[in-house]
Amino acid sequence: MGMNQDEKWMAQALSLAERGAGKTDPNPLVGAVIVRDGQLLGQGWHRAWGGLHAEREALADCREDPRGATAYVTLEPCCHWGKTPPCTEALIEAGISRVVVGVRDPNPLVAGKGISQLRTAGIQVDEGVLKKECEALNRPFFHFIRTGRPYLVLKYAMTLDGKIATRTGASRWITGPEARQRVHQDRNRYTAILVGVGTVLADDPQLTCRLPGGRDPVRVICDSRLRTPLTAQVVTTARQVPTWVATCCKDPERQAPYLAAGCRVLELPEREGRVDLEALLETLGKENLSSVLLEGGAELAGAALAGGLVQHLQAYIAPKLFGGRQAPGPIGGVGVELPAQAPVLQDYSLTRYGQDILLEGELECSRES
Repeated sequence: MGMNQDEKWMAQALSLAERGAGKTDPNPLVGAVIVRDGQLLGQGWHRAWGGLHAEREALADCREDPRGATAYVTLEPCCHWGKTPPCTEALIEAGISRVVVGVRDPNPLVAGKGISQLRTAGIQVDEGVLKKECEALNRPFFHFIRTGRPYLVLKYAMTLDGKIATRTGASRWITGPEARQRVHQDRNRYTAILVGVGTVLADDPQLTCRLPGGRDPVRVICDSRLRTPLTAQVVTTARQVPTWVATCCKDPERQAPYLAAGCRVLELPEREGRVDLEALLETLGKENLSSVLLEGGAELAGAALAGGLVQHLQAYIAPKLFGGRQAPGPIGGVGVELPAQAPVLQDYSLTRYGQDILLEGELECSRES
């Protein structure tokens, strides 16, 4: 069998894995396909946290006995007891003769152990088929496992001349409906959405996912001095959609009305007069929020970038020009001094949504510590 066959089946496993987006946190997205003599026997994906893993789903889906078949899995099968028994055991018991793995699990509990367990049982294991794609699928999970901090995606929409609003502060809408639809797919995919209080004051956003059957991310408001109006949509709907207010304000009386409205208040240390973002990310990580979409506020974006806390950047660019010396740009703060100090996007992609362009990729300034 040529590599193309392996790649073909792994690509199918990847597209199955994608179906779990927004439902498996803090577990990874995984797809599995079981094939014998070029025929598909069964397939599955990790549908939801606590549910069957992809390998077991695929085995259960098999229309005939999978003995001697090949299993294609996007991520190394687990070999430890979690919410479910190890998948390596299921593959061994089913008499699978070959396992093709997209990428190794970075979790120290697994990391290569799943593969060696399969090999010990006499199963042929081949690694690294469509490795890049399999890694990209679970970048947030890999980052979270390695660092204990959520994977941070900085997203903004701007005009061709780099403005996020006009000189009067009007910003609706910069991009068209197709681009906004993609944003809702991402809100479904990432566990939390983070904005600064300035964005709440300016736009009174809902910060929810408007996809049918989609999941709302946890809304995190960075509000050092507790200026979020109690009439803001994020506060009035806090009982329906989790809303966490991150603040440096320790006054219980000032916190009380937010708690009464159903918000959660996170008291955090101060850094240069505002919420310490690194401490906030540590806290969110401990709460098992594995990924965060930073959606608003040039100052917040500037602070996250300056702190080396951003892993991934999404810039939506609309083919229009606002102009204006006073019209704001997407990144605030002090900024870099020299061109050579600029954070740079690594292997990025360009996608067109209607009239707009999304430029996205990994940022190399992010510190992996």
